[in-house]
Amino acid sequence: MVSFLCCGPKLAACGIVLSVWGFIMLILLGVFFNMHSSVLIHDVPITEKDFEDEHPPENIYRLYEQVSYNCFIAAAMYLALGAFSWWQIRLRNREKYVIS
Repeated sequence: MVSFLCCGPKLAACGIVLSVWGFIMLILLGVFFNMHSSVLIHDVPITEKDFEDEHPPENIYRLYEQVSYNCFIAAAMYLALGAFSWWQIRLRNREKYVIS
């Protein structure tokens, strides 16, 4: 049986730790961007054109929500990395018992 082992156990464990931290951090950032937190205004790509419209707050809120969705997408990517790392550890452990 051929298995797709591409990283060792330490790298897989590091991937799990980083993905858990990244997932938690990005979910919290996504929630705070979705709540339109004023502390995060410097991370929103606002231009002068956004203030020239009739309703500038709506444009700013739309940009906040766009950044929020980007955070949620990145969190899902971190979750996929964690699942891949967990799968690598499971394959490594199963191969260890099959060979012995």
